[in-house]
Amino acid sequence: MTATSTVEFLLLLMILASAIAVVALRLRIPYTVALVIAGLILGSVRVGPLESLYQGQAPNWLAPNVILMLFLPGLLFEGSARINVRQLRQNLVPILILANVGVVIATLFTGYALHWAIGLPLFVALLFGAIISATDPISVLAIFRELSVGKRLSLLVEAESLVNDGTAVALFQILLAGVLTGQLHVGTGAIEFFTSVLGGSAIGLGLGYLASFITMQIDDPQIEITLTTILAYGSYVVANQLHVSGVLATVLAGITVGNVGAKFGMSVRTRMALWAFWDYFAFVINSIVFLLIGIEVHIGELLDRWPEILLAIGAVIVGRAAAVYGLVPVSNAFSGKIPARWRHVLVWGGLHGSLSLALALSLSHNFPYRQDILAFTVGVVAFSIIGQGLTMKPLLRLLNITASPETEHAASRIEQQAVRSQVVELEQMLKARTISPSVYALLSSHLLGRHEEASTHAEALTARDGTGAGDEVQTARMRLSVAVRQTVHQAVREGEISVESGEKIIDSAEQQLEKVVLEDDANGSP
Repeated sequence: MTATSTVEFLLLLMILASAIAVVALRLRIPYTVALVIAGLILGSVRVGPLESLYQGQAPNWLAPNVILMLFLPGLLFEGSARINVRQLRQNLVPILILANVGVVIATLFTGYALHWAIGLPLFVALLFGAIISATDPISVLAIFRELSVGKRLSLLVEAESLVNDGTAVALFQILLAGVLTGQLHVGTGAIEFFTSVLGGSAIGLGLGYLASFITMQIDDPQIEITLTTILAYGSYVVANQLHVSGVLATVLAGITVGNVGAKFGMSVRTRMALWAFWDYFAFVINSIVFLLIGIEVHIGELLDRWPEILLAIGAVIVGRAAAVYGLVPVSNAFSGKIPARWRHVLVWGGLHGSLSLALALSLSHNFPYRQDILAFTVGVVAFSIIGQGLTMKPLLRLLNITASPETEHAASRIEQQAVRSQVVELEQMLKARTISPSVYALLSSHLLGRHEEASTHAEALTARDGTGAGDEVQTARMRLSVAVRQTVHQAVREGEISVESGEKIIDSAEQQLEKVVLEDDANGSP
């Protein structure tokens, strides 16, 4: 395929994706679900003007090296950079248990179930279990945002998915070696697994802190955005070259830059430009990947093997349920409790997507049972995105999982800030003589009344739920810390103080803020 035809193909995909996005918005269905459904239709109904979309005439962008190298790092980085590290620490126990032990349990259950049900060789069945154990939360998180589901549940779903990608890839590589050699060395495999996980995490943290340090020395949105792009793909490449987990390297690099570089080393205008860039980048990648998944699925082949595919779907869902329902009580003993209703969401929200397809496609063409694994993977992914994706919203409503008190407090605070910004703008208009004093008096009276109502509502929420104040203290502390660091870094860059003096000022300010927070907690504030 020529460069011109490749660009034409990409343009056609983006036109289709934009049209599908509009339809999905009108029909109020998840965007990724609409993309896969549209892809299935396009792959089944041949239309002349869209002939270049079909296999053999389109660039092979679902090849494993393309997904794993071109698409995956960007998606992983965009998701991980937005994770709040404080909330991540608070939920680290259930996330690590589900993303590591949970993946192993789901793999074993799925593999043994298929081995028993259809006679697939055990190692091959376990390999499929590892391939399909990685979860993809894109559709679920979009529904969460629409229904204002609490931040903690969203974090559990997203963070577990990001971490279990690395676990699934490492487990896949160990089992693949077992299939090819006919022997599975548990001890050696365990060492390789932990080496891959720890090595990838260390590389991601190191490169993330290095990138964060560089952002503190400059203030240019274009350069800093470019730096994050290099970090997203560079961490993945470096980890792969060293034969450790590139997935976890990218995830840890994203978390580090999102919580250190973006908060302490970037100006407000740079952060706004950064998130706008990664929002669009993720939209483009998701549009291409999920539309191509639909196009590549051959419904006829799936229908020919529907009994086996149904067994595979059932085994995967039950394996996921065994992991979640079995491990959440364990994590509850060591961390904040996960409500029973949330466990159902974690089970049904364990969707599967591009990574599972990439791992299945990465098997060589002479690999035994490759067609079986591909058929099962495609069938599970298609059912997962469409079936589970479309039923997630009714499930959330059935379980009465709506806006949490945290979300109500956040909305109340934002409402206060919005009204206050209107008051400030009105004052500036008066000073510039854009409006007359009489008009200012009329509008300011109205806005001040609204501000008073919003303040009263916020106080009532705090009194009712006993929450919100703690979050406000943490938010204020973070923003004050950012203000101190930006002022000090500017002074260091301009040569007004030394680096050592700047570090002392920052440390002193952090200690004072920490002291205030501890005193507030000791006094029993909510």
